[in-house]
Amino acid sequence: MNRNIFKRIGAFIAGLVVIFVLSYGTDAVLSLAGVLHGSSLPMYGSELLIGAILIYRLVYSVVGCYVTARLAPNQPMGHAIALGIFGFIGSFAGAIAGQGLAPAWYSWALVVLALPCAWLGGRLFEMQKI
Repeated sequence: MNRNIFKRIGAFIAGLVVIFVLSYGTDAVLSLAGVLHGSSLPMYGSELLIGAILIYRLVYSVVGCYVTARLAPNQPMGHAIALGIFGFIGSFAGAIAGQGLAPAWYSWALVVLALPCAWLGGRLFEMQKI
């Protein structure tokens, strides 16, 4: 069996782990600080807070896709985009299933921006190689 398949899967999983650890770690810190309450976002009156949460999750997505591209044995942009497609599908499912847990604009922003974040993460790695 080709060793590259394990490196490809490892790169994908590493980027995914980075995104989850950073996102949920930040959520946990904000919960401990009393900024977030429970597993859902406030629905009204906290647009600034929800916007900040959206921004850090998007930044973490870029970082995770960068990590995936960096660890990929070849085709780094393709690996970053693959992680972005996974994020798009997960965000889309979350936007549908999680109606009422967060404002709709937040959920759909994650869907719309999943692939641009993946591209940016891959592009940042490519720019570093030049």
